[in-house]
Amino acid sequence: MHPAEQIALVIGRIYRSGLTTTSGGNLSIMDANGDIWITPAGIDKGSLTPADIVCVKADGTVVGRHKPSSEYPFHSALYKMRPRMRSVIHAHPPALVTFSIVHQIPDTSIIPQAREVCGPVGFAPYDVPGSLALGDKIANEFKEHSEYKAVIMENHGVVLCGTDIADAYQRFETLELCARTILNARILGEPTFLTEDQIYRHEIAQPTDLPHFMNVTYPSDERAIRTEICRIVRRACDQGLMCSSYGTASVRWHDNDFLITPTNVQRWDIDPDDIVQIKNSMIEAGKKPSRAVALHQEIYRRNPKVNSIIMTQSPSLMGYCTTDVKFNVRTIPESWIFLQDVPKVSYDERFKNIDKLADYFKTYPCVLLGNDSVVVTGDSLLNTFDKLEVAEFSAKSLIMAAPIGQLHPITDEEVEDLRVAFHVGK
Repeated sequence: MHPAEQIALVIGRIYRSGLTTTSGGNLSIMDANGDIWITPAGIDKGSLTPADIVCVKADGTVVGRHKPSSEYPFHSALYKMRPRMRSVIHAHPPALVTFSIVHQIPDTSIIPQAREVCGPVGFAPYDVPGSLALGDKIANEFKEHSEYKAVIMENHGVVLCGTDIADAYQRFETLELCARTILNARILGEPTFLTEDQIYRHEIAQPTDLPHFMNVTYPSDERAIRTEICRIVRRACDQGLMCSSYGTASVRWHDNDFLITPTNVQRWDIDPDDIVQIKNSMIEAGKKPSRAVALHQEIYRRNPKVNSIIMTQSPSLMGYCTTDVKFNVRTIPESWIFLQDVPKVSYDERFKNIDKLADYFKTYPCVLLGNDSVVVTGDSLLNTFDKLEVAEFSAKSLIMAAPIGQLHPITDEEVEDLRVAFHVGK
């Protein structure tokens, strides 16, 4: 894809996700010729097309119908400082701006994959937007700390770089998720962060004991499932229920065979060919399934009525996953009918006993995994996605209610009436 097309696509995602404003933020790519393709100055970020993207040639010549972003100086300075980086994103996402204006850096040990995706995060002092001085301060932060690929800008926002635009965008989305999770957790109580050993446990969790099989067949019903998984995953991304770096969906195919999303493929860009077939407890040759493949397999094996599973890190639910506060879904009738009571499993327990964890789904359709994710099950992928939406909406409502008063939950008697009327629960 041409650099101008990549930039228009990603800035559109950023805008539609509510992570920048009409006038705020800018994005660039340096191509193999040393030319910098960058978003234009003063043009609506919600309607940019490839034709709007500006090219600043290596000799300084500007090509395009608009002026380059006023923040071009720090993009240019960063590329000079870090020649292996080929894309830069600057924006004003709400949660990271919150950290920016209180002069703090979000602790990426709040969720397991963030440390690996984001790396250490720096903090650059304030200067006038668009000035050479600001460019120098940002570039110096990256220069003095060669491991940095993300820097919080004092009273301004964030700037991130990557080896390509997908790498930079994944880092951007993941860091914002960390910030939102911490803020939601602090509204509820005190956040719990992972230790180095716990993060390492996640990093080595890629399954190695499942054998691979050759001669894979793709009958029409199997291909239909692949398409459905991709559609739901992209929908989850659009609604902020998944991000580039995390989110797993699977669907039972025949008996205990199932299809599951891969690891190391950004969720926004997932394609039916990326989906991994698991057949007779073996992995489709040449592919890497989600790190959670063993858990999904055990859930299907132990729960014949479960036909679909989604694991993700939606920001409100992660507030509950990262505190000791109970997620009480006795808020409105729909929440309890869809979810019933939601248990929480500690981060360490999640890795200790997979059989015990899979057995939770004999009773509960939704389980929180401490500092890791929410797991939702259902009889179809759409049904599972619906439950995920209800769970996230419920968590968001509870977090929004926290500053104004205590929850007055539906009573046990009212829950029993729902149990009888809708034939759910025990």
